[in-house]
Amino acid sequence: MTSNHRTALEKVRLGVIGLGGRGSGLHGLLLNMDDVEVPAISDVYEDRMEKNAEAAYKKRGVRPNTYQDYRELLDKEDLDGVIIPSSWTSHAEIAIAAMESGKYAAVEVGGASSVQECWDLVRTSERTGKPCMMLENCCYGREEMTLLNMIKKGLFGEIIHCQGGYEHDLRHEVSHGLINRHYRFRNYQNRNGEVYPTHELGPIAKYLNINRGNRFLSLTSMSSKARGLHEYIVNTMGPEHPLASVQFTQGDIVTTMIKCAHGETVFLIHDTTLPRPYSRGGRVQGTKGIWMEDNQSIHFDGITPHEQWEPFKKYLEEYEHPLWKWYREEGVRGGHGGMDYLVLRAYVESIKNQTDTPIDVYDTATWMVITCLSEDSVAMGSMPVPIPDFTNGKWIDRKEPKPWKYSLDVIPETI
Repeated sequence: MTSNHRTALEKVRLGVIGLGGRGSGLHGLLLNMDDVEVPAISDVYEDRMEKNAEAAYKKRGVRPNTYQDYRELLDKEDLDGVIIPSSWTSHAEIAIAAMESGKYAAVEVGGASSVQECWDLVRTSERTGKPCMMLENCCYGREEMTLLNMIKKGLFGEIIHCQGGYEHDLRHEVSHGLINRHYRFRNYQNRNGEVYPTHELGPIAKYLNINRGNRFLSLTSMSSKARGLHEYIVNTMGPEHPLASVQFTQGDIVTTMIKCAHGETVFLIHDTTLPRPYSRGGRVQGTKGIWMEDNQSIHFDGITPHEQWEPFKKYLEEYEHPLWKWYREEGVRGGHGGMDYLVLRAYVESIKNQTDTPIDVYDTATWMVITCLSEDSVAMGSMPVPIPDFTNGKWIDRKEPKPWKYSLDVIPETI
């Protein structure tokens, strides 16, 4: 992938492919960046393109070119990169085409449909020299970056176990997916596995130095029965509604255990079709202490009173990541508590400096592949499944990246 410094770009020209709710939000953030131009957008639905083209005109006074076929955008437009917040099953296909056309690819979060498409992403990036970055915004959350800083400073000792999940009541969103043209409905109807792993897995992978001195070895997944969506549809739409007869395959609770090369374990949970408050269920546990997201608490051996918790807040302030100290002084902006803006800036500034992205193609492939592997494990009665090494052994002794503002591997001393 791109690693040699070239002449820095003053302006970055980006295309956006996929203009649903998430794509429209990212497009809006890009329009507020003075060093970014968005001359072209694409979606299969005309109304979504028109809405975003009108928003661009109101903001910038220029309407972007619109394309229903993303291949035309890639062929006709002189772009530096392409943002891909399309449906899950199209991410890899579009990212590969973008890299083939000489552009930096940025895919929104989501899992892969096959191991092969993950290898195709890696091989295309290696061959073309163009990076492929997953826009995993949670890697840039304030708490996640504070924990990364604390882990790098050794406060938790040797990390033994991490947990995380996507625990979010999406019954309304999924059940109205056909009306709202949202892809989750068909995925839940036909798939069963850890279909949305990266909000928790991305930060955890960085905590554990995955693909840079460590790697995921294998996983096993188990799925509960699927009842939540059916009951919700019957109760809210009525037993005579056409969707009341739909059989969903996606289990209400899917749990996945991952084993790492150095012995660490990772526990993931996908929980989106039962009533519950939102949580990413984070937990970091090492030889010196433990952090728990759901009670916003922390415990350190010999510091915290025996078998008691203390609030995480004071550690959040004391060990805040330098990027977030800078960010809060500059003014937090964008969605999801500000992390959307940071992950986009990490991508944009990588293009400007013509360097690799802080979430690289090996990270992207490794995080995406968990979905299809978990489906295999569930289908085989929770049999263990090996996780490919997309670095082909380079993880053992990869050169440490230089510290910079948006690094997720090295903590910069100052911003």
